[in-house]
Amino acid sequence: MTDALEMDALWEDFHRAVNMTSAELAAWLRVGDAGETTEPLPDRAGSETGQHVLAILQKRRTDLTEDDLRVMEEVVDTVQDETDPENEPLAGDTARRHRLMTLGHDPLKG
Repeated sequence: MTDALEMDALWEDFHRAVNMTSAELAAWLRVGDAGETTEPLPDRAGSETGQHVLAILQKRRTDLTEDDLRVMEEVVDTVQDETDPENEPLAGDTARRHRLMTLGHDPLKG
C-alpha cells in the first residue's frame, strides 16, 4: 500500500474504528491482563495486536511501517464486521465489547 490516497483513507478509517484514546487503550490492556496475584509490566499488557494498535496511535502517519498498515487494515475490517448492523449482538454482550476494546474500539462510545 504505497498510494497516498489509499494510505489517507486507511488512516481515517483506522482512527474512526479506533475510538479509544491511547491512554484509554493502555489502561484497558493493563486491566484486561491483571490477575488476582500478578500483573504484567505496563508495556507488555494485552494482546500483541492490542499493543500494536497502541503503538500505531502514538505514531505519525509518516512513521508507519508495512506491518503497521497490515494491522490497521485488520483492525478496520474486524471492527466493521463486528459492528455491522446485520451482526449486531444482543444488549449486554460483554465478551464482544471486551474483544473490540482490546483493538481500541469501545462500542458504547458515541
